Amino acid sequence: MGWEALKRWGDDAARVEPLAGGVANDVWIVRVGGRRAVGRLGSRSDADLAWETGLLVHLDRAGLTVPVPIPAADGRLFADGLVVSAFVDGGPPESPADWRRVAGTVRQLHRLTRDWPQRPGWRSSADLLHAETGTRIDLRAMPAEGVARCRAAWARLAGRPTCVVHGDLNPGNIRLTADHVALIDWDESHVDVPDLDLDLPGNAAGLDAATLDVAAQASAAWEAAVCWKDDHAVSRLAQVRPVG
Repeated sequence: MGWEALKRWGDDAARVEPLAGGVANDVWIVRVGGRRAVGRLGSRSDADLAWETGLLVHLDRAGLTVPVPIPAADGRLFADGLVVSAFVDGGPPESPADWRRVAGTVRQLHRLTRDWPQRPGWRSSADLLHAETGTRIDLRAMPAEGVARCRAAWARLAGRPTCVVHGDLNPGNIRLTADHVALIDWDESHVDVPDLDLDLPGNAAGLDAATLDVAAQASAAWEAAVCWKDDHAVSRLAQVRPVG
């Protein structure tokens, strides 16, 4: 159906201008009910979108600033692959103090989602110690030596409690104002060990040296696997220590 689905949000709903940065989705500023919002059109399954929109509603109700889904006229939070969300103001973190604020928000996310069910079709780092595929990850496409390095990094997380991790905390997915720290673009969010979110610039999460090393190695391995084989993935795999 494509962008025709936007009419489910009202006869006056319309696209305004495209937003840069969408990889798996077509993302636009839209106008819904006379206000600015963000429309995201992609090919994710209904089960996947139900998981993500349900998570965002939960986090909003708990007090986190997130792109809250705006219901269509019939009350649904998505339709035909389209999600319309509230526009979130702010800019990226720029200082060590900004990143410490981000770390506090990320830890709150983790507290609010302990034992959350896994995103449909996704695998955690623990699952990938044995599984070869899961959503955007296909370890069969990586060199065997690289897979061994990634699995060795993830094995250090085994047995730890799980929660929802955002999974892509680059500055472009963070919106700061004096009043809030907002996390946007939840395409990579899934259930895993919180350490994957805590390898932040300047060790903003305040991890001890041993914990920081585990987090840094595990997150580098994850980014290598999920993005394989673009230049970023290759550079991240190079940061994962050889086995033995």
